[in-house]
Amino acid sequence: MAYNKQFDIDLKFGLLHEKKIKDLFEGKGKIEVKAERDKWKSTGNMVIEIKYKGRNSGLFATKADWWIHIFTSEGNVSMALMIPVNNLKRLVVSLLDEGIARITYGGDNNNSQLILVPIAEAVKHSTKL
Repeated sequence: MAYNKQFDIDLKFGLLHEKKIKDLFEGKGKIEVKAERDKWKSTGNMVIEIKYKGRNSGLFATKADWWIHIFTSEGNVSMALMIPVNNLKRLVVSLLDEGIARITYGGDNNNSQLILVPIAEAVKHSTKL
């Protein structure tokens, strides 16, 4: 919906989305929450697990409707990215195809297959979904 100078139309638009978020936080939708420690500040990346020991995990296994990725700094929340899981899946595939995101391994004994996604690119490309 495009911006409209008429207050009542903008208010209706705002209230609609406020209700969606309120419903979500009141348990009318499933969420997956991942917290990212300080390293994102120096790399500019968010890390999304997709496999563990060869089996789908994280983004590829979640049954959630929404993915909430929290970025912390010295143990405190700095910001969070909230995106519908289906959109995030399409986003990471697109960023991988474009060579913007990349796959790596980490965690205990490098058992986790991870996608490194530049945060700024995720935000920029999410408007194309």
